[in-house]
Amino acid sequence: MAQQATLPNNPSVPNHTTHFKILVILGLCHMLNDALQSVVPAMFPILEKSMGLSYTQLGIIAFSLNMVSSVMQPAVGNYTDKRPMPYALPVGLAFSLIGILSLAFAPHFITVVLSVIFIGIGSAVFHPEGSRVAHMAAGKRRGLAQSIYQVGGNTGQAFAPLITALILVPLGQRGASLFTIVAAAAVVLLIYIAAWYRRRLFDPERPLAAKDPTQSVKGEGLPKGIKKALVLILLLIFARSWYISGMTNFYSFYGMEKYGFSIKEAQIFLFAFLVAGAVGTFFGGPLADRYGKKRIISFSMLGTLPLSIMIPYVPPLLAFILLVLTGFILMTSFSVTVVYAQELVPGKIGMMSGLTVGLAFGMGAIGSVGLGSIADLIGLPSMIRAVGILPILGLTAFLLPADKKLLEMNEGK
Repeated sequence: MAQQATLPNNPSVPNHTTHFKILVILGLCHMLNDALQSVVPAMFPILEKSMGLSYTQLGIIAFSLNMVSSVMQPAVGNYTDKRPMPYALPVGLAFSLIGILSLAFAPHFITVVLSVIFIGIGSAVFHPEGSRVAHMAAGKRRGLAQSIYQVGGNTGQAFAPLITALILVPLGQRGASLFTIVAAAAVVLLIYIAAWYRRRLFDPERPLAAKDPTQSVKGEGLPKGIKKALVLILLLIFARSWYISGMTNFYSFYGMEKYGFSIKEAQIFLFAFLVAGAVGTFFGGPLADRYGKKRIISFSMLGTLPLSIMIPYVPPLLAFILLVLTGFILMTSFSVTVVYAQELVPGKIGMMSGLTVGLAFGMGAIGSVGLGSIADLIGLPSMIRAVGILPILGLTAFLLPADKKLLEMNEGK
């Protein structure tokens, strides 16, 4: 009887069928959600000129967006682990819709910050619940499922340069209002996803007796080995997030300063970096399913290092090629770290998703302010060169427990 009473709060009871239709729609919604977020950094060149903002002020805008999202995500995930809320998904996107409309007509710096806070709230609600739905729809193919879900988000982020070049440069700040259409479409699709999610929570056909091997028994705390592994994962997320923050927020300015690019030309380089990252995100999950999560995480960080160091010192064509390779390799670990963390602390799917993805946003937020201040202090070229060294922290990935060891640690609780 106790098991039946807690069923609605445990949406991870195993089902070995992979629901590709749900995963594809969810990935599309993730793309639309993150495209809305991408409008914010896409507007940086526009806001820098129209409002005369400094690099530090631009960093504060990015900080406001990402920090609200990152702080709220683990809290939302922890709450919905206990009380799943399917319709929080479309409600969250409604907050983003309000934020993007307000951003389009914001008259000064403070109202821009307030607008992006609304977008951050929508993102904070969407990401942990979206990751939970991906977990529910995954069956046995968790790496692939997270890749389909996460590649949608990274594709949406990759739209930022195109948004700048095709919409914001010709239309200016008010061109952002066009993205209310994107937000409305996402809300409609998420109502469908929420209905499926709710049916799954209360499906009488779900096998109550079956135990998900990744579901932990409630205990008094995490074992020391799992705590250590979680700290290492968070350190790797820090390194990756700061590098990505430096490139997405400031590389366009670097390209215009070093190579004499126009805004549109600089956005093409950034677009290539982000699209390659989206492709890397997609392939990372299936590769981890086949070769192991630890191997892919280690490869993504250390494979990036020599390329990221070279980027500031090469001519434009080679820089373009290295940006593509760097984006692809680095982002192969994005969905993999989410799955790894979920299996580190099984039974806390939403919280671990909120922590890992939310931390990525949070570290990116701090990186935006920190790197913007460093660029103001020592110059943009020196900051870009320094950022290229960050992937060296990937050496710590060798200290992570192997996939088999991770399973044994959880079974031994």
